[in-house]
Amino acid sequence: MENLDVMVLRTLRDWRQAGKRALLTTVVRTWGSSPRPVGSIMALADDGAVVGSVSGGCIEDDLIARYSRAHGKAEDVPLGAPPALVKYGITADEAHRFGLPCGGTLELLLEYDPDAASLDTLVAQLEKGRLMQRTVTLATGAVKQAEATAPDEIKVDDTELTNTFGPEYRMLLIGAGQLAEYLATMAKFSGFAVTLCDPRAEYRTAWSLPGVHITTEMPDDAVLAFRPDRRSCVVALTHDPKLDDLALLEALQTEAFYVGAIGSRRNAEARRDRMIEHFDQTAESLARLRGPIGIYIGSKTPPEIAVSVMAEILAVKNAVTLPREMEVARAKGLQQLAMS
Repeated sequence: MENLDVMVLRTLRDWRQAGKRALLTTVVRTWGSSPRPVGSIMALADDGAVVGSVSGGCIEDDLIARYSRAHGKAEDVPLGAPPALVKYGITADEAHRFGLPCGGTLELLLEYDPDAASLDTLVAQLEKGRLMQRTVTLATGAVKQAEATAPDEIKVDDTELTNTFGPEYRMLLIGAGQLAEYLATMAKFSGFAVTLCDPRAEYRTAWSLPGVHITTEMPDDAVLAFRPDRRSCVVALTHDPKLDDLALLEALQTEAFYVGAIGSRRNAEARRDRMIEHFDQTAESLARLRGPIGIYIGSKTPPEIAVSVMAEILAVKNAVTLPREMEVARAKGLQQLAMS
């Protein structure tokens, strides 16, 4: 699965290039519990086709009924109409009718028939891995687009809305074993672009997952080529210090939001000791290195371990602080104490 925003914008572009009337919907503000975060987008074609989501399914049907030709409503909005702000879930009755969580309210910006050429430019830049800022003038619907220097939250005032799109979240996996295939699958479904590095031909021959970029460089060189940024994670899965250690050291010099390695508590401690003894590292320089990776769910099989690891990666990505009892090392340590 690719980045959802890119998929929505590409589909919307294709609809507009084909001459279809269409609506771009953006979550502008939320109050109380909200099923989708601010900045989420959805596109709706005049024939009722939908891509993306602004409420996890709660109010999409109402938007389709209001604005699709399939329900006889598309022509209610004249061509060239300026954007409109609408709210859902203001009253308890509306929240119940639209299936919003208790107290939840959404404010949406509706853009009617966005310009196809502007969308094409935006999609082309996003497909090149660029971070793009899109600003909409609320009074007219005029759009300005420019490359952004850093990810940013959506901004809206009385005159304009600015949303930042892309680039994709990325994952670099070191090692082409069975666990890597399960983890890559989950990462792709979570919207990550996945790169797999393994210089060992005998491990790569069994790889069967499509849509993953494969490199045969040595892992530390692969990290340099990958150029991790704040939307990147690096996960070492080989259990081989010759492959994992240098890659992890390179990754720790970057802005990657997550750097970790598979292994037992004993192996994780040995890895840290090696890096301090042989690579002039300190406890402080290794503070970002995660291991054993994952959250404790009692996982034993490769699929279960992949669930554990992906859950931790997503928690870090989403700035969620997990209870210490969910750390693998701490949970297993507490288990040992309980049995002693």
